[in-house]
Amino acid sequence: MGALPDLSSPGHGTNSEYHSMATAAVVTIRSVCVWHEAGPSRHGEISPNGSDLRELRTGSWEVTGTPSRGFDEKAYLAAKQLKPGEDPYRQHAFNQLESDKLSPDRPIRDTRHYSCPSMSYSSDLPATSVIITFHNEARSTLLRTVKSVLNRTPASLIQEIILVDDFSSDPEDCLLLTRIPKVKCLRNDRREGLIRSRVRGADVAAAAVLTFLDSHCEVNTEWLQPMLQRVKEDHTRVVSPIIDVISLDNFAYLAASADLRGGFDWSLHFKWEQIPLEQKIARTDPTKPIRTPVIAGGIFVIDKSWFNHLGKYDAQMDIWGGENFAHVWNTKRTAEVWMDEYKQYYYEARPSAIGKAFGSVATRIEQRKKMNCKSFRWYLDNVYPELTVPVKEVPGIIKQGANCLEFQGQDTAGNFLLGMGVCRGSAKNPPVAQAWLFSDHLIQQQRKCLATTSTSVSPGTLVVLQMCNPREGRQRWRRKASFIQHSVSGLCLEAKPTQLVTSKCQADIPAQQWQLLPHT
Repeated sequence: MGALPDLSSPGHGTNSEYHSMATAAVVTIRSVCVWHEAGPSRHGEISPNGSDLRELRTGSWEVTGTPSRGFDEKAYLAAKQLKPGEDPYRQHAFNQLESDKLSPDRPIRDTRHYSCPSMSYSSDLPATSVIITFHNEARSTLLRTVKSVLNRTPASLIQEIILVDDFSSDPEDCLLLTRIPKVKCLRNDRREGLIRSRVRGADVAAAAVLTFLDSHCEVNTEWLQPMLQRVKEDHTRVVSPIIDVISLDNFAYLAASADLRGGFDWSLHFKWEQIPLEQKIARTDPTKPIRTPVIAGGIFVIDKSWFNHLGKYDAQMDIWGGENFAHVWNTKRTAEVWMDEYKQYYYEARPSAIGKAFGSVATRIEQRKKMNCKSFRWYLDNVYPELTVPVKEVPGIIKQGANCLEFQGQDTAGNFLLGMGVCRGSAKNPPVAQAWLFSDHLIQQQRKCLATTSTSVSPGTLVVLQMCNPREGRQRWRRKASFIQHSVSGLCLEAKPTQLVTSKCQADIPAQQWQLLPHT
């Protein structure tokens, strides 16, 4: 699947399975066989397919017009084409002129892995309500999104396409599309923002499964079936596809890597990152889903009852996330609700958020308690250990019982010796040989770093001291609870009687349990 730049707010993922990928551009949803695993509001109106609807505020729906009139595709597009000399990037930050040249039914190449066409799916997959939210979207990209869904999806799997128009300048951008079978229009009577608009769409959706899409997407062959299959098997899964890229400039379709997952930094900026090497090595079947710590939040499939159980979206997330103020508001709400004591690192990374208003989060905190959600510390230890806690460069000791990790000089060949010795002095005033600095994935002492002796790390690989090289994967470590874990292999540091080695992590082995005590 492909799509244009996402203007959505940060995505959340807890105990979820999904996979999505993109770079900055229009996006194409490939959603092949690899995935990253209430009634309606009364603002505005909903228009069933084939009908026009006047704005109502009483909660009842009034349908007018004749469903059989048909949709005049050429007239719809011609009404909003650029005038000669008009800047094609001005309104949408992509080349509208190139988009307008393309057919709404343009073919795109199948970018799936060669194993995917042979995959089979249940014959009784649930139908879905596709929810597409927009504000002043280019008609050519909006129509191509709708038609690609209808053209490349078995009719039995699409119950409806709900377009949520967030008070666009021209109501007909949305209403005219309801003349296409299965397309409905829900128009806000004021700007509500992406999040509240999506919740409105979800509230009126008739299907048991929700599919959220951006308004500038093109779906690929068999994009939906693998995601519905995952949700059918387990209703608590949240599934997102591989997201290919459509160029902002010429709308060329570009395949994205299938080895990416979602991530974020301490400022809560979403980013794409490579799957950890140990997962990549263990991944023998390229058609299997990929577990990801977080999704971008714009494109995913979820069981409607589970979406409601989780508390839907935070309805106080404002506008579309593109404005700086709105982004600070949204990320600060996320930090205050979910990050516990770790929110201090958010404020260190984003000092502009300090003192800024973020509204009341009482209902979101209550929802978290109601669902008995785990702590952010648990999330870091079990879901996203790659998000390392920032460590100020204050040295300390690395202790195990009465013994401490220490530098033990050099042998006759000049190799640095590493071992365990009785702790001397104190954590505040250790000897130089037992003073370590653990920061930026390195465990170092006077420019010497802990390293495995081999790039192919396995249980029993020796751990030694070498001159530090931050780019060397053999020297990268992370804390995971009381373990010291090698970042590349996922194995844990273990103290043997005469040496240190990597071993399979086991909580019942005392020789793998470490205390890191800072000087302060």
